[in-house]
Amino acid sequence: MTAAEFKADLTQVNLLDIRTPREWDDFNLGGFHVPLDVLLGRIDEISREKNWVIICYNGTQSLIALRLLKAKGFTQIDHLEGGLEAYLSL
Repeated sequence: MTAAEFKADLTQVNLLDIRTPREWDDFNLGGFHVPLDVLLGRIDEISREKNWVIICYNGTQSLIALRLLKAKGFTQIDHLEGGLEAYLSL
């Protein structure tokens, strides 16, 4: 999902923020916070029924999380290309 698409759909998607707790404390858009390093251990907390967009700072870690969750059977999931950096530059 591009930053422009994300901005347009922001109120209609469920955010899965995988940044570190410090990054989350510094700035967040709300959503569900599960740092990438504990994502697989907390996978049961993430609803498979919801449409998720994974966010991180620059899009690299969210792409990793996207691949991990797809491998675990998640289908209604995407990530923010370029991360919050791209979104905030709009």
